[in-house]
Amino acid sequence: MILITNDDGIRAKGLKALAKVAREFGRVVVMAPQESRSGMSHAITSEHPLRVYEQKSEPGYREYACTGTPVDCVKLALNRLLEEKPDLVLSGVNHGSNDSISVFYSGTMAAAIEGCINKIPSVGFSLLDYDQDADFTVAEKYVRILIDRVLKNGLPAGICLNVNIPALPEDSVKGVKICRQTDGIWQEEFVRRTDPFERDYYWLTGFFRNFESEAEDTDEWALQHGYVSVVPIKTDLTDYDLINTLKQWDYED
Repeated sequence: MILITNDDGIRAKGLKALAKVAREFGRVVVMAPQESRSGMSHAITSEHPLRVYEQKSEPGYREYACTGTPVDCVKLALNRLLEEKPDLVLSGVNHGSNDSISVFYSGTMAAAIEGCINKIPSVGFSLLDYDQDADFTVAEKYVRILIDRVLKNGLPAGICLNVNIPALPEDSVKGVKICRQTDGIWQEEFVRRTDPFERDYYWLTGFFRNFESEAEDTDEWALQHGYVSVVPIKTDLTDYDLINTLKQWDYED
């Protein structure tokens, strides 16, 4: 059984594409946010009740909308909705990229990481097209390949996959490239505006700064050169190389 969620909401075209392909591999349960919850990272709901609304139920397929975040969806499904532990947690297909540092802000990837935390092989998928009516035909091909490989080979404990797919015609995609996360940041800019009541408000904008644009082993390079990027993500953020150094510091006041 496969559990699916996203951060673009239950009506998103990318979610429908992911569920369509996943059904080729067995039973599917979808639990997705009722509305778009993009950029929620690993947020959970603790101050308001969560509500769940069944959208569809047929043999081998159930679909639910949840008022919470993507991580809420995974937590609630695992704790209350599912009768058994799923074989796979899938998130996406996101409308827009989640490469490089975006993994820290992404609700799509947070949901996949939550599955990973619960010892379930998990994959987050994103298409580099923000259009709500984007064409997911090529994405479906690579979703199918990745689901098949993960089910056959499994993933190590504490590891999930961040998969980004370029928005290109099928014959222009060069294949799959296993990568590391690009060193880069989102350079935020907050545009100040004034509402009709003469009150200031701010609108987040900005651009991505790539600090290693020529590094061919990175996800950003792969995507810019027509490859599907696959980055293994660890839930353990410990820097083991630094532990011995920190032990040598003087901690006396």
